[in-house]
Amino acid sequence: MNPEAIMSKLEATAALDKPSHAAGAAVREALGTGALKEALRGSWMGHALHPLLTDTVIGTWTSGLLLDLTGSAGGDRLVAAGILCSIPTALTGSSDWADVEAADPAARRVGAVHAVANIAALGLQVASLAARRRDARGRGVALSLAAGGLLGLSGYLGGHLSYVDGVGFGRRKPATD
Repeated sequence: MNPEAIMSKLEATAALDKPSHAAGAAVREALGTGALKEALRGSWMGHALHPLLTDTVIGTWTSGLLLDLTGSAGGDRLVAAGILCSIPTALTGSSDWADVEAADPAARRVGAVHAVANIAALGLQVASLAARRRDARGRGVALSLAAGGLLGLSGYLGGHLSYVDGVGFGRRKPATD
């Protein structure tokens, strides 16, 4: 099955509607419409903040894994840094998603799976860091590798949300010549 067919099936999965509606309503209620919401959207810099922050999480976790696989030091610190960076990244992503959750069922469904994949990847990285601190390095590296796989899936879904569904700070403008 090709990726476009998989995305079409995901976008049509109505079973995701009830939990994603509840999550979207909770995010909208928590953030409101004031200064916090605008800051998380990236209004102050003229474009979405979430994509910028995702690079820090992906970069730290990928770099940590590369250091682990080459036997270099520093992987533990990078995993920990990625865990810390995931908090504002999740807040900004939730804010962007909540803007379209009620109006766009396809984006709502993809966004819900994107969030679950990110939460699972974060959980694996937290478990990895705990294993590393217990001197179970092999287990820690294996958990980071599994988290990287989920992060790749989530990144694909996030790209679909941004580039196909236009989720973020406003919709993409059509190209003009």
